[in-house]
Amino acid sequence: MTDQTATYLSKIETLRGNIVGIDRQVPLLDGSMRTYTYLDNAASTPSLRQVQDTVSNLLPWYSSVHRGAGWKSLISSRAYEHAHEVAARFVGADPQKDVVIFGKNTTEAINTLANVIDWKSGDVVITTLMEHHSDDLPWRNKAHVVHVGVDPQGRLDLAEMEKRLKEHSGKIRLVAVTGASNVTGFVPPVHQIAEMAHQAGALILVDAAQLAPHRVVDMGPHGTSQHLDFVALSGHKIYAPYGAGALVGPKAFFANLPPDYRGGGTIEVVTVDEVHWAEPPERDEAGSPNVIGAVALAASLEVLSGVGMEVVEAHERELTAYALEKLAPLPGVRVYGSADPQDLDDRLGVISFDVAGVPHAKVAAVLAFEGGIGVRDGCFCAHPYILHLLQVEGEVYRKFKDEVLSNDRRNLPGLVRASFGCYNTTAEVDHLVEMLQRIAAGKYFGDYIQERNSGSYFPRGYDPAMLDGYFHL
Repeated sequence: MTDQTATYLSKIETLRGNIVGIDRQVPLLDGSMRTYTYLDNAASTPSLRQVQDTVSNLLPWYSSVHRGAGWKSLISSRAYEHAHEVAARFVGADPQKDVVIFGKNTTEAINTLANVIDWKSGDVVITTLMEHHSDDLPWRNKAHVVHVGVDPQGRLDLAEMEKRLKEHSGKIRLVAVTGASNVTGFVPPVHQIAEMAHQAGALILVDAAQLAPHRVVDMGPHGTSQHLDFVALSGHKIYAPYGAGALVGPKAFFANLPPDYRGGGTIEVVTVDEVHWAEPPERDEAGSPNVIGAVALAASLEVLSGVGMEVVEAHERELTAYALEKLAPLPGVRVYGSADPQDLDDRLGVISFDVAGVPHAKVAAVLAFEGGIGVRDGCFCAHPYILHLLQVEGEVYRKFKDEVLSNDRRNLPGLVRASFGCYNTTAEVDHLVEMLQRIAAGKYFGDYIQERNSGSYFPRGYDPAMLDGYFHL
């Protein structure tokens, strides 16, 4: 083993050791206990211990920010401002030209941008079929939304992107594209798309919620063709689940538009006749901000920057290749997207699959109750993309739509998703594969009952009250 490899492995092991709850034991259906295997990082990640410690250290000093003269307010204000600086650095923003606006999450960040743009009749937003609903629905009541398609595997069709940009050139206000799919893990070439968008006279937003925890995000210099105008990310997907997210974009852009939310902290002067807004980011962070969440997010970004995102990427590439190799020979298990362990340059460790003959919700339930494995199943807030991958259309689509709208989700199309974080291991992949072998062979032993309203499966006799023994409200 080379010194470089030893250092790399040491950094990953240190990250794993600093995951809060990494050794948490959960009960299995056979009465035994097992260390929980968490493979749902694409939805939310656990907290880093350094983040937890930072929050604990700040809480005794917590106070209102920006308008208090006391020591606690001054310390909280400084910590909050430092968080803005850290977030800007993490995405390669220009501290002189860009601004970081803190909010709850990526969804709020994207809605904030959608709500402040001064839309005109005929404006067009170009987005893609790959998007999470949070980078699709906010645009639909603002502009004419054009969805660029994907190929059969689910990769973005760049030729169609170019075609749509030319078709709507002169009317496009924004190109909104995911930095990485939360279904297939595919990573679109966002800088190339930025160049295409700018040539069409449009700005670009990158939804980096899924990308930022796994790869370097670099907005690039202003004035260059591949510069990313706006980036949004969430703390709960990057080891800081304390309720903060960020929208990063040009300070001048926000300075020229009224804020989305209006109230305390957003103004310089108010009379009964006029309002003079504060400069960004204050004008766009109305009310008492989530100081704790912002500082937690900054702590996580500093930890990951210290480790090196290239180290995180290398580890997750190895883990993804290993997982795809192990899943390939399993009878009845089909991976959606790319199943090639060598095809890793434009994908993350997000693996969606199904098991022939077993509903996706039942697979997830067996993994949870008999394997102590946390995955996600369903459509992952990306219905159009999932329906495309599963080729659900026509009468099949109409049938399940009618059922869902009548509160029956038992036949909802979907997949099972295992998604890796910086701390997951090959041993955890082995455990997942072993459990999938059992499920595919019908060797699970629980008697599972499906709920009509949720579509979820639970073992017969399951009582939610049992959860109270593990966490008391």
